[in-house]
Amino acid sequence: MHKNGDKIDVTEVEASGGVKNVGLRYVLAISLLLAIIILSAMWMTRAASV
Repeated sequence: MHKNGDKIDVTEVEASGGVKNVGLRYVLAISLLLAIIILSAMWMTRAASV
């Protein structure tokens, strides 16, 4: 980070802290699919038992 007059220039790495959560989208996608599967299974078993 350096100051250029009244403007402060920050690189992309400095702004993000150097952390890229690439694996986070996979965790969210897998958990969403699991939630859909579990809720669908619960719904189908209740509908079949009625």
